[in-house]
Amino acid sequence: MQIQKPVKVIFFGDSITRAGVDPGGYITLMREAVKENINLGYELIGAGIGGNKVYDLFLRFEEDVLSKKPDVVVIYIGVNDVWHKQSSQTGTDPDKFIAFYTAMIKKLQASGIRVIVCTPAVIGERTDFSNSQDGDLNRYSNIIRELAKKYTCDLVDLRKAFLEFNSKNNPENKESGILTSDRVHLNATGNKLVADLMLNVLSGKK
Repeated sequence: MQIQKPVKVIFFGDSITRAGVDPGGYITLMREAVKENINLGYELIGAGIGGNKVYDLFLRFEEDVLSKKPDVVVIYIGVNDVWHKQSSQTGTDPDKFIAFYTAMIKKLQASGIRVIVCTPAVIGERTDFSNSQDGDLNRYSNIIRELAKKYTCDLVDLRKAFLEFNSKNNPENKESGILTSDRVHLNATGNKLVADLMLNVLSGKK
């Protein structure tokens, strides 16, 4: 009887992904779910570095992703590209964001690797459109949605899911504490939501 090799999945991103491998992190939760389900044969690898933007991913792309020969790559980037526009004026312009992101998708697909892209979720959880960077987050999320369509990538629309969850579960219009611990990084509920959404797309349930 031949033992089937597990599907190697690399999660490529920033501090949100780096924390995903911690206890209770979304990658850890996915690993636990995979262990429980004998039909899901995945090897899940985190490749997140705090503070990364899309061009940081591009610069470490060969070493941290391609050289590992994955079957699937989940790209989860965009929060710092938007956030740092305001905090340190080092964000990423939309045209550069598109260029770096597109280059990675094309290289991955040329190597026969399945690409899953994720929209950036939130920078602040208020539901009354008073988070100062909602507009840019929506814009960059739309860019990623368009890239997913153009290059036939699977999409995990975290932006949409987080907005819907907050609209139902944040009646006091809190800035954080619903799905995040600090407006950006995931709390236990956020990690569970992301893990469920990613596992659904990864396993083809969408």
